[in-house]
Amino acid sequence: MATYDLVIRDGLVVDGAGGEPHVADVAVRDGRIVAVGTVSGKGTEEVDAAGLLVTPGFVDIHTHYDGQVTWENRLVPSSLHGVTTVVMGNCGVGFAPCRADDRGALVALMEGVEDIPEVVMNAGLPWNWETFPEYLDRVSARSFDADVAAFLPHSSLRVYVMGHRGIDRDPATAEDLEAMKRLTTEAMQAGALGFATSRSVFHRSTTGKPIPTKDSAESELRAIGEGMRAAGHGMLEALIDYDDVDAEFGLLRRVCEDNGLPLTFTVTQLLDKPVEWQRALELIDEACADGIAIKGQVIGRPTGLLLGLDCSFNPFSLNPGYQAIAHLPLVERVEAMRRPDVRSRILGEVPAGAKLKLLEYLHAFERMFVLGDPPDYVQPLERSIAGMAREAGTGPLEVAYDLLTANAGKTILFVAVGNYADGNLDAVGAMLKGENTVLGLGDGGAHYGVISDAGYPTFMLTYWARDKDGERIALPSLIRGLTSVPAQFVGLNDRGLLSPGYKADINLIDFEKLHLHAPQPVFDLPSGGRRLIQPADGYVATFVSGVKTYQHGQFSGALPGRLVRGPQQVDETAVARLVEA
Repeated sequence: MATYDLVIRDGLVVDGAGGEPHVADVAVRDGRIVAVGTVSGKGTEEVDAAGLLVTPGFVDIHTHYDGQVTWENRLVPSSLHGVTTVVMGNCGVGFAPCRADDRGALVALMEGVEDIPEVVMNAGLPWNWETFPEYLDRVSARSFDADVAAFLPHSSLRVYVMGHRGIDRDPATAEDLEAMKRLTTEAMQAGALGFATSRSVFHRSTTGKPIPTKDSAESELRAIGEGMRAAGHGMLEALIDYDDVDAEFGLLRRVCEDNGLPLTFTVTQLLDKPVEWQRALELIDEACADGIAIKGQVIGRPTGLLLGLDCSFNPFSLNPGYQAIAHLPLVERVEAMRRPDVRSRILGEVPAGAKLKLLEYLHAFERMFVLGDPPDYVQPLERSIAGMAREAGTGPLEVAYDLLTANAGKTILFVAVGNYADGNLDAVGAMLKGENTVLGLGDGGAHYGVISDAGYPTFMLTYWARDKDGERIALPSLIRGLTSVPAQFVGLNDRGLLSPGYKADINLIDFEKLHLHAPQPVFDLPSGGRRLIQPADGYVATFVSGVKTYQHGQFSGALPGRLVRGPQQVDETAVARLVEA
């Protein structure tokens, strides 16, 4: 008779705590790890992991799966990269709470901010909720290939309380603030991990209007903070602008300090603000020295836009000549664009104005590269589109046009908007070394046709721990950054470690064969909507609660993932029973 449900044998255990890798067995019973070491008992399932890394499942605390969890059971693309827990509700956008009359407004906001097509949301969202607790109940009734946790989104809350006054960014009244406080407490009690907001100029609806939370007053954030304090838990996640880092940070710090709340906000090196990230980290370090729990949320590679004829945008998307043929199937569009008269017309046009801030980067040719396959995110500036144009003695528009119409129209260009202002990853390396930063920002459930960052765990492992020239990040430290650090910071203290009592979320990885493929468009969203998927090789198996979800990149069919309600702790009494059994 088997002693355990699962025993993983002779793998190189990288425990998530930063300890030295060591060869050991890992035994699992009832979804929990019960032994790490030499395991004599047998498992119902036995896995030979000799030569493989055995790590905790990865935790991505910034994913935007708010819509996808209502129509799909697989949290792809994140789950293709060893991610076993995702957190949604980020950047203050989501779909709950929401009255029926406001659904269109939230859809328009999500389409503008997160590049999720309206037709996809209209076909996919069941809208069988109004309040945030009702939304969590609907998610809780579903099963997934990874666990799901949620933040309460600020924009949804604001519009629910204030209606069109909230959309128009009117100041909240005393009655509005009291309602927000009460609903925040209710959301935390129902299972929200915390609250997320955005103050970014980049976040706009499809009409070009700023996100409802852009300039929300300190009194509004304080009322929400008080609501979390009343519930006994919660944290604040934010996206801020870098025009005045001190002022924005000061506001968030005061709200969190006065209410005893942790804080995380996105830290990125921007093209037009290449040094402000340093001030952000200085302010975080000062606050942490004063005993306030704050972490800058970072991603370990350049980020930006993926542009192509089969993506949401390309450098000619705002040109009238291109817009006239944009509806054609890809093959016909490429044929049309190759005609000399169409080429001449499009190249000679002045693009229309961009409603979305990000579209201002469609012609950022100095930081625009051919992504390639395998994808190369760290290219010298002379290989940019602008550099290629200078070498060829022509213009960057012409170079971009010819690249896009080659390769059957499947070429993808990458614009490094974030973390590449210097043409290298020195700034990113400094962020990753910081004691007060946390990895995240995979955005797997958003930016379906313009960004593909959910594969960052694979990039971290291949680039920073294995392939980088010069100083690398030690594997134990890197795995810790993908597992226990993000898990513990958001209050999910029952996962992220390979230790008795912890959730049996486990990856088996062939480290030398780990390989990141280029993003590729697929049309599998509701109504045939497009998204970018980035596969990877080298993930031999992924387990969620001890159940195999993927083997060699192939979905097993098992859906052990569930909604996680609120902060989690290891149940020491239950652990003792499991170990003794």
